[in-house]
Amino acid sequence: MAESKGALIAKSMQKHAGRAKEKLLQNLGKVDRTLDDIFEEHLQNFNRQHQTATRLQKEFNNYIRCIRAVQTASKSLMEAITEVYESGWSGHDLLYVQAQNMEMLWQDFSHKLGDQVLIPLNSYTNQFPEVRKKIEKRGRKLVDYDGQRHSFQNLQANAAKRRDDVKVTKGREQLEEAKRTYEMLNSELHDELPALYDSRVLFYVNNLETLFSAEQLFHSESAKVFAELEAITDKLAMESQRGTYKKPANKLPAHNGNASPANTVQTPPSPSLNGDSPPSTPASPATPVPPVTPVPPVTPTTPPAGGQATPEPAPPARRDPAASQPETSPPADDKKVEELYDIPVGATLAGLPAGTLYRVRATYRYTREDCDELSFEVGDVIRVVEYDDPDEQEEGWLMGIKESTNEKGMFPANFTRPI
Repeated sequence: MAESKGALIAKSMQKHAGRAKEKLLQNLGKVDRTLDDIFEEHLQNFNRQHQTATRLQKEFNNYIRCIRAVQTASKSLMEAITEVYESGWSGHDLLYVQAQNMEMLWQDFSHKLGDQVLIPLNSYTNQFPEVRKKIEKRGRKLVDYDGQRHSFQNLQANAAKRRDDVKVTKGREQLEEAKRTYEMLNSELHDELPALYDSRVLFYVNNLETLFSAEQLFHSESAKVFAELEAITDKLAMESQRGTYKKPANKLPAHNGNASPANTVQTPPSPSLNGDSPPSTPASPATPVPPVTPVPPVTPTTPPAGGQATPEPAPPARRDPAASQPETSPPADDKKVEELYDIPVGATLAGLPAGTLYRVRATYRYTREDCDELSFEVGDVIRVVEYDDPDEQEEGWLMGIKESTNEKGMFPANFTRPI
């Protein structure tokens, strides 16, 4: 047993030494080598195919890792959003459902990429190492064949002088064996390499179609989820503008004693919490208010996406121009004049044209009822400016210039919101 092992090792070392010698002689140009131009072309195609497939596998593995990292980050983000979005806000339950839908979309997308794209790609690239081993074995057998061919040629040259037919016969047998082994491997590779190269087209078609289809489905479905989430926040914004979520101010305790009607200040009603129209601002107590002309029924405006129709508010009552006014009135102090033009919270003051206090956007359509008033549609932007005569200021009304037409006139403040 030990002798047999030693013999095998010695034979293997002899083969390696013989191949090294043959390669050295070929590189030095001392002996010729067997050439196969068709195989060399197949080998170039194989090397290029192997290189591109290996890179695609590496990049896709990196892509999968990034997708799973984003999946984890998306889950954490949606959990934080649902925690921030208070239970009393409109659409809280729907937002939670959409967050769960988003998580399921990520899971399905990640599984498809792993099972239907990455696993087939791994199987495709795993065949290259086996073929590579076969190519290397064919190279060794080609060196053995060339070595036997050169040895037999030398033997034939020397046999003519020595007449050693036994060695010639043995050399011929060894040459035939080396040739048969090489040609068998060479023939197999001549069939396998072109077939493997041609298979790349169909594989990449199926693999990339699966990838692109999974991407398209994920992004289209996730876009629907985000559209629903946007509609939820839009509805919350509308309700917030109507004051639905504002904390009501604490009322002052009632004052005991006789209070004259002239010294009693009426508290304007709080905004409605049930989604009704915003309240109209009462007239100033310093000015006598005539009876208000009844307003015809209001038709609801077109609701924004995801919201419900809300009726237009009634404009605040205006003073009757024909009503008698006191001939003289005490001069208003500076503080009162400043209060006429208080800048509302949320109004942007930067980059305004000269003379503009702030800008507002129409939240309801308004058709003027007098020549000094301003008509506008939902979404129109109006620049709020000072009254030419501060004494003409009416509570609940503003003076403005509509940006689209440069028309100037009074308009009800509760039909707009500051921007």
